[in-house]
Amino acid sequence: MPLTGKKLGILVSTAPDHASFQHGLGLAEAALNAGTQVYLYCIDAAILGVNDQRLQSLRARGLNLFACAYAAQRRRLPLGETAVFSGLSVLNELIAGTDRFVSFN
Repeated sequence: MPLTGKKLGILVSTAPDHASFQHGLGLAEAALNAGTQVYLYCIDAAILGVNDQRLQSLRARGLNLFACAYAAQRRRLPLGETAVFSGLSVLNELIAGTDRFVSFN
């Protein structure tokens, strides 16, 4: 099945040093390599990885990166240009608007 033009949504909720965070990034990279549009949403502890160089390099390659504004606020992290900071309504739109949606917890 051709993956070009397909949309994949990924939710990551674990800290950057957790294996699930690594797996989420690995899937995002593989999907980008296959020509898939990738939408990655960081929530909870994953918000700490928004500035991670690996994630930012995927973003430079076309990854659509979203982050939970509430999680950032609770951790007193500044909202910057490294991701689109949003709420759960955007996450809901990603779930509804992608061909596949997976989560790494």
